[in-house]
Amino acid sequence: MSNFGMPYFLEDTTGRITGSEFVDLHNRMHLSLKQTLRDAHHAAYVIYDLSSRLSGASRGGLLVPLATLDFGANNALGTIKIGDSEHIQMGQYLSKCTGYVGAKARKFRASDGQDYRWSLQSNGEWQCTNVRSGYHIATYSMKPAGEPQYAGSSGCMLTVEEAYPHLVGELLASLTIMRHIEQYDL
Repeated sequence: MSNFGMPYFLEDTTGRITGSEFVDLHNRMHLSLKQTLRDAHHAAYVIYDLSSRLSGASRGGLLVPLATLDFGANNALGTIKIGDSEHIQMGQYLSKCTGYVGAKARKFRASDGQDYRWSLQSNGEWQCTNVRSGYHIATYSMKPAGEPQYAGSSGCMLTVEEAYPHLVGELLASLTIMRHIEQYDL
């Protein structure tokens, strides 16, 4: 992948945690969050990298999930599976951070062995930083209140620093869980 010296600006087409497309404004990346099942017992989601399909990097033309999310009954946290890893409990994957009140901040260990923390800022943005270094990794920005509707866009944006394309599936999966926790006050 080419380096442009700028982050990935992934426009969230719907702004909903029940499914959306995340398309880089410079066409370098395209992710899809799809709801695959919803019933009284659970809701299941899959995150795909559609840019790999365009480049022919998928397995025999089949999309390979970057992550799967399975929430329990009554919107309870369930399990997450990143790539080829095992399913683990979401509460174990995204653990509460000491020194933060409520569920506004949680950390996870990514496939690169580093710990990252999502935290909800007072302005409504979600920030992801490296726990050890404090380095900024990603931001999820909601459309500002009072801003007009955009055709084909929610006005929300996931911005990922250019050095972290290998973590984008984990970042989107963990962000989806954080937004779910916030929405259902878990």
